[in-house]
Amino acid sequence: MMFTDTHCHIHESGFYETDREDVYNRAVAAGVRMICIGTNEEFSRQATAFVASHDNAWATVGVHPHDVKDGWSDIARILAEKPEKLVGIGEIGLDYFYDNSPRDVQIHALEEQLQLAIDYGLPVSFHVRSAFDDFWPIFSNFYGLRGVLHSFTDNQANLEKGLSEGLYIGVNGISTFTKDESQRRLFSTIPLEKMLLETDAPFLTPTPHRGKVNEPAFVRNVAEYHAAQRGVELEHLARVTSTNASQLFSI
Repeated sequence: MMFTDTHCHIHESGFYETDREDVYNRAVAAGVRMICIGTNEEFSRQATAFVASHDNAWATVGVHPHDVKDGWSDIARILAEKPEKLVGIGEIGLDYFYDNSPRDVQIHALEEQLQLAIDYGLPVSFHVRSAFDDFWPIFSNFYGLRGVLHSFTDNQANLEKGLSEGLYIGVNGISTFTKDESQRRLFSTIPLEKMLLETDAPFLTPTPHRGKVNEPAFVRNVAEYHAAQRGVELEHLARVTSTNASQLFSI
């Protein structure tokens, strides 16, 4: 049985510093393939370097809205180098919850990185928090965008909007431990054919591993939770979500 963790940070320096290979090997042993997501210029290069030497792993490059205040011009240079196993742009977007970067800078960075996605024909991993009112008009200016709303926990209206735009919806450990009944109902309405599994490792560790550092192998627990909630076989959910990942990221 194969699972696909479509969003992890196993490659980033500072995470799994002494046990990265063990974490990777546990994932592979658990039947998990993974996409390593860039969040700034340095970590985007680390992502492409990591996947080049590891099977069952692919990379995206991009600068997270928290970090765009420090620049994003190197992403274009990375793309021009055509690194092996590069499958997307991200994680990029808008985050007005923390405002770690000025909003006008976030918008400018998002627009420039979306243009790169169009220019290179790559899907996007979107990070959008408390910012959909600004996000959707920007999104609509770029015809042909494909992607996933990473770690989606917003509301039904924005879920329906995302689905109507053809986007996939990323679900992770939050869905296994949230006590917010509206979020639980939200997750249950995501069509399986538009669902992607993710861990966001080392963050958002799912039940029953709360208190531990998250890792890609734990994506199985996310899958088990949703299979049980939907009353479907685990193998079916794993197959459909992995097919979704293959279709979006061409892996």
